[in-house]
Amino acid sequence: MHMFSVLRDSWYFFSHNLLAITRLCLPLIVLEGLFLQQVSSLAPAQSADSWRLLAGLLFYPLYSAALILFLDARSNGLQPPARDLLAAALRLWPRFALLAAIMTLAILLGASLYVLPGIWLIVKLAFAEYLLVLRGMPPLKALKESFAMSTGYFWPMLGCVLIVMLPLWLLDAWSQTQASLADESLLSLLMDCTNRFLQLFSSVVLFRLFMLRSTQPDVE
Repeated sequence: MHMFSVLRDSWYFFSHNLLAITRLCLPLIVLEGLFLQQVSSLAPAQSADSWRLLAGLLFYPLYSAALILFLDARSNGLQPPARDLLAAALRLWPRFALLAAIMTLAILLGASLYVLPGIWLIVKLAFAEYLLVLRGMPPLKALKESFAMSTGYFWPMLGCVLIVMLPLWLLDAWSQTQASLADESLLSLLMDCTNRFLQLFSSVVLFRLFMLRSTQPDVE
């Protein structure tokens, strides 16, 4: 795997399919942001992180599964309607939400152990969503297979994840500390939705890595 070739190819795909990805995913991202904003205004500040996780489990499986199905379709020269992709994503939601919950808990537990185990888990579990959506694996099997698939390819995968996600993580952390953003609900919503939308690029990168890895022999 050549890391910069993966990033270049992923950016080419993302930029050339930006309008279709926007139409498919942005409405759900905005709904997620509005939901989080509403419950955050009603719930105590101490439970903000819990509500953020809940919003993610409700909406993320829908637009992420739809995007993965779109990526697979476009890689095969197909252009299915957005409503068909969303309908398929809705059918996958229970299993995807369970997978997302397990991954989130595992990564949070790993991050609590001085961050590095959390980053290691992000990479090792990176293929689980694609295995569930595209190969129909149940959540636990997808997690196990993701560990196996990432063996021998950890460092290029880590490089791609950090190059794409680290600036977005820093932007999100910065926005969470800005009192002016908290006071301006519209600006806060715009920042949150922009960050979540840009994170979709990481799904394109990981899909590219997944497809390349699927064509290569296993590494012991």
